[in-house]
Amino acid sequence: MYQPKFNINNKILSNIANIEASRAIIDTAPMIPAYEKQFRAEAIIKKIHYGTKLEGNDLSFTQVAKVIEGEKIHAQDRDVQEVINYRNVSKYLEELLALHQSKLPLPGETISAEKKMSLSKPKFFYTETILQRIHELTVDRIIPENQSGNYRRVQVVLQNSRTGEVIFRPPPAVEVPYLVSDFIEWLNRESESVHPVLKSGIIHYCLVAIHPFVEGNGRTARAISTLAMMIDGYNVKGLFALEEYFDQHAEDYYTNLQQVSSQKEPIGQKDLTSWLEFFTNALSIEFGRVREKVEKLSSDMKLKQKLGGKQIPLTERQIKLIEYMRQFGGLRMIDAKEIFPMISEDTIWRDLLKLAKSKIVQKKGSTKGAFYTLIQ
Repeated sequence: MYQPKFNINNKILSNIANIEASRAIIDTAPMIPAYEKQFRAEAIIKKIHYGTKLEGNDLSFTQVAKVIEGEKIHAQDRDVQEVINYRNVSKYLEELLALHQSKLPLPGETISAEKKMSLSKPKFFYTETILQRIHELTVDRIIPENQSGNYRRVQVVLQNSRTGEVIFRPPPAVEVPYLVSDFIEWLNRESESVHPVLKSGIIHYCLVAIHPFVEGNGRTARAISTLAMMIDGYNVKGLFALEEYFDQHAEDYYTNLQQVSSQKEPIGQKDLTSWLEFFTNALSIEFGRVREKVEKLSSDMKLKQKLGGKQIPLTERQIKLIEYMRQFGGLRMIDAKEIFPMISEDTIWRDLLKLAKSKIVQKKGSTKGAFYTLIQ
C-alpha cells in the first residue's frame, strides 16, 4: 500500500503552527453575516479564476465573476466553459461535505445508510467514483466524452503552462488504475495519522504525479486537496483561495512539483519534504491573509467578549461606523456624513441607535451634537 515519505522539519512545524493559529482566530471571529457572505463569494471567484489561470485560462478576474453570475461575455468558448466547470466542481465539493455532515451515503461508498446513521462520527470515505466525477465536471464539454472521468490510456507529459517546459513524465498509463487504487486505500486507512494540512498537500502532489487523466489533472488534484481540508475542518469558513498563491508564485509552484518528480524513485518512495514545505508555507500565508482581513473587519476582542463570542448581526455600514470610532475615539453625525455622503441622516441615526441598543456604542450629548463612542 502507498505510504508517503517525508520529514517534518522545523520549517513545516512553524508553518503548521501559523496555520493553526490563524485557523483558530478565523473560526471563532465574530464575523458580520453580510461580510462573511461577500468574502466567501470573493474566495470562490478567486479559486476559479486563479485555479483555471494556472492552466492557461485567459479570462480576467472580472470576466470570471461575470461568468459565475450567469452573464455572457465575449471570450473563447473553452475559457468560459472551464470557469463554468470549475464552479460546478466547487458546488460538488460543497454537496459532498453536506452529505458527510448529514451522515448520508457518499458516491461509491460501500457502507449502508443505516449503519452510517448509527455512527456518532462517520469517517469520510474517499472513492474513485468521487475522483472520476470531479474530473468529469472539470473537463465537461472540453475533451472528448470518452475521456471524461476515464483514466488515460496513453503516455502524457506534464508541462509548465507558462513556459511550455516539460516538468516530468507521469507513470505509464497501464499503471494508473493500480496507483490510484493504492493511493485511495492509503487515504482511507492510514491518512488519519497524518496532520490534515500535510494530508492535503500529499493528495495534491500524488494526484498530479499519477496524472490519472489525459487533461484536467491539476484542477482535479487541487479540488480533492481542498475537499480534504473541508472534511477535516480546515475550510476556515470558505474564505481562502490557495490557488491565488499558486498562481502568483507559479514558477515556485511548478519548480517544487518538479523537484520531487525528478527524483528517480517510484512515486511511493519519493521524498515529499520540499513540496510540503512549499505547500504549508503557501497555506500559512493564505490563512494569515484571511486572518488579517477577518481581524480588521471583525470587532476587537473586548467587543467579542461583550457579545458572548456570537456573530455580530451588523451591516457593512454599521461596522464602518464602529471602525471609525475605534480609530478616532468617537464619531459625530458630521463625521458619519463624510463617510456616507449618499446616505440620509435619518438612516445613519437609525444605525447609531441600533449600535447603542446593542450596547456596542454609547451616546454623549444632545441628538444634533451627539458624540458616539465605543463602550469600553
